[in-house]
Amino acid sequence: METGNQREGYGRSRGKWSRKKEREKQKEQQREHLDLLNPEKETPEKQEEKNAGRKIAVAVGGAVLTAAVAAGAVYVGMGQKYKRVYFPNTTINGLDVSGLTPDEVKKQITDETSGYTMILQERGGENEAIRGSDIDLHPEFDGTLEKILENQSPLAWGFHIGRYVDYTIDTMAVFDDTKLSAVVSGLKCLTPERDVAPQNAYISNYISGTGYEIVPEEQGASPDPQLLSDAVKNAILNFQENLSLEDAQVYEKPQITAESEALNTELAAWNKYVHTTVTYRFGSRNEVLDGEKIHTWLVSDGQGGVSLDESKIGEYVSWLAQTYNTAYKPKSLKTSYGQQTVTISKSVYGWKINQKEETEALKQLLLSCESQEREPVYSQKAASHDGNDYGNTYVEINLTAQHLFFYKEGKLVVESDFVSGNESRGWSTPAGAYPLTYKQRNATLKGQNYATPVSYWMPFNGGIGMHDAYWRSSFGGKIYKTNGSHGCINLPPAVAKTVYENISAGMPVLCYHLQGSGSGTTSTTAQNGGASAAETKPQPTQQAQTNTESGQGSTHETAASHPGSTSKPSAAAQPSAATQPHTAAQSTTAAVQPTTAAQPTTAASQPAAAASSGNGSAQAYPGQNSSTPPSSSGSASSGGPGSGSGGTQSTPGGPGNTQGSPSGPGVSSAPGSSQMPGPGAS
Repeated sequence: METGNQREGYGRSRGKWSRKKEREKQKEQQREHLDLLNPEKETPEKQEEKNAGRKIAVAVGGAVLTAAVAAGAVYVGMGQKYKRVYFPNTTINGLDVSGLTPDEVKKQITDETSGYTMILQERGGENEAIRGSDIDLHPEFDGTLEKILENQSPLAWGFHIGRYVDYTIDTMAVFDDTKLSAVVSGLKCLTPERDVAPQNAYISNYISGTGYEIVPEEQGASPDPQLLSDAVKNAILNFQENLSLEDAQVYEKPQITAESEALNTELAAWNKYVHTTVTYRFGSRNEVLDGEKIHTWLVSDGQGGVSLDESKIGEYVSWLAQTYNTAYKPKSLKTSYGQQTVTISKSVYGWKINQKEETEALKQLLLSCESQEREPVYSQKAASHDGNDYGNTYVEINLTAQHLFFYKEGKLVVESDFVSGNESRGWSTPAGAYPLTYKQRNATLKGQNYATPVSYWMPFNGGIGMHDAYWRSSFGGKIYKTNGSHGCINLPPAVAKTVYENISAGMPVLCYHLQGSGSGTTSTTAQNGGASAAETKPQPTQQAQTNTESGQGSTHETAASHPGSTSKPSAAAQPSAATQPHTAAQSTTAAVQPTTAAQPTTAASQPAAAASSGNGSAQAYPGQNSSTPPSSSGSASSGGPGSGSGGTQSTPGGPGNTQGSPSGPGVSSAPGSSQMPGPGAS
């Protein structure tokens, strides 16, 4: 169906017009696009300019081609001369032959050989000359120069600009080998005065305060004859005017340098020993063991290893012992009698280094290279390294005055008379300084056919010790001369108790004689804190028991009259009126009285030990656990000084001869020869 417009006759024609306008618009856009791509439209003028440019380009190209052809012709022409001369940067045997003909080279070589001299530059600034005339140096040509030229391609000459080529001809110059060898052998650098051999680097001797160091190698100035001859020949063939022997590397070199890893490893091994310090402490004194001594103990195995000379370690420890041991050396004691001082020659007590154990300990310490402070290993210790080694805690026993003092930390604990070994029988208590071996409660002192219990047993010199003597009624004076013990220190029971409660194993017991200090006065047990003479009753032997630490018994003597009776001593055994000990009011003053102030004399006035040892126990001194006596069957046996067992058995001395023997009152009968006690009897 047609629309109104169509019926009116113009609707279709408008549609055709619209499409035509659209096509024209598209063409216009295309032209604009082309104009953008070609902003300048070729005008006739521009076309003419383009044609003119083409003509110029053709002309220039022709000119360049002509120039190239001309340059090529020139290059080829220049290359023709290299048919006669050598290329640029060409050397033959080190001689620059650039642009020379073979004949010109020959002439130059001939001229150089005729007056040739080479200077050898040596270490130390010395120079020597070798002349061609001395070795018949002359040129000799074999056609090689010509062959080198023939092999050149003339057109390749341009490639040799900046490129260096060297040829070697062995027969261009010759010389007399024999004469050259003679000249080289005669060089001064090979004479003993100038030929200094190189020295290897090595480890220095010990340097005080530093240790060891590496001494650097020395190069010396010793040419190797073969290397020198080869270098000279090569230099002559190359017509060198100077030859540096250093640069030619003809000198012999050290085999070991300071940078050697093996040498530095060995250095570290030596220094680790000498940089170790061991400081020994001896009280306020020190002994420092360091590299100053240790370096003398080091031994090289020749293979880079180092070891310690163990004998040197032992010698050092022996020296320490000789210097600081105090055992078995005389001791000086300021006695309790005014300003009087005695020297105790026999001295078991004191410091004693265990040399075997300390040598091994020191060896291991040095091998570990660990520095430390230490005390040596001791087999025996004392109280102090400073001043007197016995310190201020000790038992002072005056054998002349028959009087004992016990000091603890400088304070008097107790003093008392005592009875020592029977002098008339040869059983005198020996003087000396001893450590208390141990202490024991309720020990039974056994000998042949007897067993006597004591409450407090404190041995210090083998079988000799301190103990309570309850069977005695008197102490001190001159009793020991005829009615003494078999060597032990007999004490009033109360005094023995006080000493026991305050003493420990290892504490010093100092026994001495002091002329003029004996008074001859005796004291009763009552005066010493014990019972009166009439009340003293020995215990029956059948009730005695051995109760010792570790089963060790006590060491004692056999009495002529056994104290085991429960009855009182007979009248014959009692001292007569003439010999009866004075009572407390009757006691006379000793010839020389102790000067210590406020010295308590009775056990009642003494403080008990803070920690008294129990039955059979003893505490070592100082600061150690108690040492136990050697184990045995339970009875103590007598021995010489320092022995704890073995020897003649013995019992404590009795209260006198209760049978009224000719020996007289208060004197015990001597046992038979089979019963004679040793020095350790009580």
